[in-house]
Amino acid sequence: MKKEEKTNVMRVLDSKKVEYKSHNYLASGAVSGTEVAHVLGQNPDSVFKTLVTVSKSKKYYVFLVPVEKELDLKKAAAVVGEKKIEMLKSKELLGLTGYIHGGCSPIGMKKFFRTTVDETAKNYETIMFSAGKIGYQVEMNPADLEKVIRFEYANITE
Repeated sequence: MKKEEKTNVMRVLDSKKVEYKSHNYLASGAVSGTEVAHVLGQNPDSVFKTLVTVSKSKKYYVFLVPVEKELDLKKAAAVVGEKKIEMLKSKELLGLTGYIHGGCSPIGMKKFFRTTVDETAKNYETIMFSAGKIGYQVEMNPADLEKVIRFEYANITE
């Protein structure tokens, strides 16, 4: 049996001795977060997408929200103390984070950016998010994420 490919995110988690489960949905053809949740048999409310935003002053912020919810840009801006933020353009993502659209993870970005996780993550024993590569997800306890990156919880969805 072929050994599963390790993504950079998995290597970071391994190095910090953080428990996680990896999931691979490459063969499924799933594209949207909702499709990924269904293919992996997960509640879409516990599967999170990683969104990168930018403020007028060119500060970058990372938000994790459930795949079926939308980031409320007003709430998100208020949480990080900005008047206004907007979604980063897809073409700017790779240079800034090292990840491509659809494979962006809050773990292992080129540089750490202030990160906020939607407070609903606290309702689940485990949450799932991108392992940093399209086709791969990691599932872990949200409290264990604090061993890897600094983040805050807030109500950031519409």
